[in-house]
This record gives sequence, structure tokens and C-alpha cells, in this order.
Amino acid sequence: MDEGSVNVESRTSSQDKRWTIMAALLGTNTAFMLFQGIEQERNYSQVREIALTIIAAAIPFQGIYFLIYTFILEHEGQLTEGHLKRLQTASALCQLMAYASLIGVAMMWYNISNYVGVFFVLATGAAVILIRTVMRPLAAVGDEIPSQ
Repeated sequence: MDEGSVNVESRTSSQDKRWTIMAALLGTNTAFMLFQGIEQERNYSQVREIALTIIAAAIPFQGIYFLIYTFILEHEGQLTEGHLKRLQTASALCQLMAYASLIGVAMMWYNISNYVGVFFVLATGAAVILIRTVMRPLAAVGDEIPSQ
């Protein structure tokens, strides 16, 4: 394998991780919309209504993320640097909106139980900090890549 293929592989792997996270969030949000929407019809709750609204607002951005991801893969090597940068910026904004849907999920958990809600928020915050810390490029962390 030449170095070029290794770089492509690691970049694609990173994109695949983001895609997997977004797919999991979309699945979670869709499940919440379905089951909590049914419950909302039976037993109205203002908190649930707000939470479902936040989640519903995030779902289109998650769909757009997948469209951007697919477009970039299909047109790899054909996009100008400026076009690619705009697509990556749009992708990052879509990811941010998807992560914001966790606010709605947290509100749902709070609606079920204050303890569950508090621990969900704390665990989500810790998980986001952990994954962002671990996934930073090594140069940004200050670590050096071990030489072999």
C-alpha cells in the first residue's frame, strides 16, 4: 500500500465514524418522535411538546448531512477547494443541529424522571467531552506520533 491509500483510508474511516454517529442520532430521534408522539396524543404534556419540536427541527438537518456526505463521496476529486469547504461547513452545521436534538431527548428524560434527566445530561456532557478530546488530531493535542 502506498501512503496515499493509507491517508484516504484514515480519512474515510473518520467520515464513517461521523456517519455512524449521525445514523444513531437519526434513529434515536425517529424512535422518540414515533413513540412519544403517540403518547403525546394520549396524554398531552407541554414539556414533551417542546422536546418533540426540538427533535423534529433537527431531523431535516440530519437528512441533509447524509445528502452532503453522499455528494462528497460521489464527487471526490472533482470538487474545487472552495466548494468542498462550503460543503464541509454545511456538514458541520448539520452535525451541530443533530447534536442539539439531544436537548429534546434530555427534556424527554426529565419529563419521565428528574434523576434520569440529570444523569442523562451529565453522561451526555461527559461523553461529548471524551469523544471530542480523543478524536482531536494528534498535533492539536500536542502528542507526537511514535516513530517506528
